[in-house]
Amino acid sequence: SEDTFLMLDSLETDAEELRSMAASVFLEVGLGLGCVSAFAGKILGSGTLYLATDINDQACDCTRRTGLQNKVALNTIQTSLAYGIHSRLKNAVDIICFNPPYVPTVSIEASKAQGLRGIEGSWAGGSDGMQVTNVFLGVVHELLSPKGRFYLVAVKENNIPEIQNRMEKLYRLKSNLIVLARRAGREHLSIVRFEHISPSSA
Repeated sequence: SEDTFLMLDSLETDAEELRSMAASVFLEVGLGLGCVSAFAGKILGSGTLYLATDINDQACDCTRRTGLQNKVALNTIQTSLAYGIHSRLKNAVDIICFNPPYVPTVSIEASKAQGLRGIEGSWAGGSDGMQVTNVFLGVVHELLSPKGRFYLVAVKENNIPEIQNRMEKLYRLKSNLIVLARRAGREHLSIVRFEHISPSSA
């Protein structure tokens, strides 16, 4: 889908910088078919541990197959966001990619979709499309390593400036740029990149 392609293009745009990071751990949250993780594997190489989470077991199976086909060892975990692995990954993840359920829906529909762990969970995002995203935004700063980067898919309705402002004020994660933006039908898609604010710029 277009949001996946936009994430791939963003990683390709930053490929040289990502390679120079010598990333130890890569995490994809909401993995879909595993295309993003497999593509990251081509950029970062075999020295990186690749983790990918999703609430849907079929998505996890597809991702494992995608990894095999692309000769990238993708470790899938069937869970919501980073539940169950959060404590072990504290301040350890160098690159995080999150393509959340961002489509605005009624809140009860989003909650039901997450509970059922079906395909609806990949798009139903609650009243402003942020119901699931907000949960992860509250913990991502704890997962990122000091040099870490966080790539987030968002749409115009998610209020990207508010997200950027909140992440900087509450969690000291700075977003100086939108890596890429594209219109897909009625959706205005963007990839927003976050990094820790360095002590020197505090």
